[in-house]
Parts: sequence; structure tokens; C-alpha cells
Amino acid sequence: ASGISVSSVRAGNVIGGGDWARDRLVPDCVRALAGGRSPKVRNPRSVRPWQHVLEPLSGYLSLASRQLVEPHRFSGAWNFGPAAKDALPALKIAELIVRYWGSSRKVGIKSDPAAPHEAGLLKLDSSKARKELAWRPVYRVEEALERTVVWYKAAGERRFDALDFTRRQIEEYSAHDRESLAR
Repeated sequence: ASGISVSSVRAGNVIGGGDWARDRLVPDCVRALAGGRSPKVRNPRSVRPWQHVLEPLSGYLSLASRQLVEPHRFSGAWNFGPAAKDALPALKIAELIVRYWGSSRKVGIKSDPAAPHEAGLLKLDSSKARKELAWRPVYRVEEALERTVVWYKAAGERRFDALDFTRRQIEEYSAHDRESLAR
């Protein structure tokens, strides 16, 4: 038997500082707010499993370390997603971003009849990762959004150092994770 271990991993909708892609809810909201405009949401009722990018990354690292020790046991497909209660509609996510930004703007609806169809509800079953890896998310969706907005607001400052700021957020996440493990 070889010591090779192959897995496929999937994450929920990840959010976090540094994502500047177009047609993604968080960066689009941030650009609007930074420009003094109200954010607009394409599919306000679409529910997604939102999580901070550090959540699945911690799961991937946990899985990889276990695969080194027991390659065959940990080969396979894995999902890393938030708790079911953190799957929220896009409109609620946009409203929370506005609140954490400190703005009083109202979120608008961007109607586009030519837009491709999107599923109304996406969820991710991470029970295997929770059971077999003892992995679980550290941040609730509100904490993930708040930390994401803090990153983007800091990025607008003159002396922003993305590497240093991101390292500090990783350290905060790790400390929060160790604290929750101790409970």
C-alpha cells in the first residue's frame, strides 16, 4: 500500500480582505461604500453558506496534517462550511456590511433580466469534517463580516501594509481558535 493520500475539498462562500473581484457581493459592497454610494444586490433572497476565508484554510491544513499520518483514512471528499445558521440571504449580508462600515446607506436591488440564473439556496454539509477531523468554524458570520470590513477599511488608509495586517488577522484567528478549543 502506498503512502499517497488524495482528497478533494470544497468550501462555502468565502469572504475576507483582499478580494477585489467584480460581481462578488462583498467587494462590490465595499467599492460602493468607499465611493459614497449605496450597495446594490442582484439576488437579495439567495442564501449562501458564508464564512471567513481562514475557516476552510484551517480545515485544509488540519486535513493535510492528518493525511500525512494516516494517508488512506483521510483520502476522499471533504466539505468545510459554516454552521447552518450562518447561511444567510445576500441582502442580510449587504446590510451587515453597511452597518460594520458605519454607513447609514440603504441597500438597493440591482435588477438585471439578462443575468444568469443562480440557485436560491446553497448549503454545505461539513459533518464529516466536524466528526472525523474535529474541525469546526471559529467565527460566526457576523464576526467574519466585521473582520472583513475592518480589513477593507484599513486598506483605504495611506500607510496600509496588506501583508502585516493580514498576518495580524491570522494571529487573531489562531488565538480565537485556541481559546475556543480550551473551553
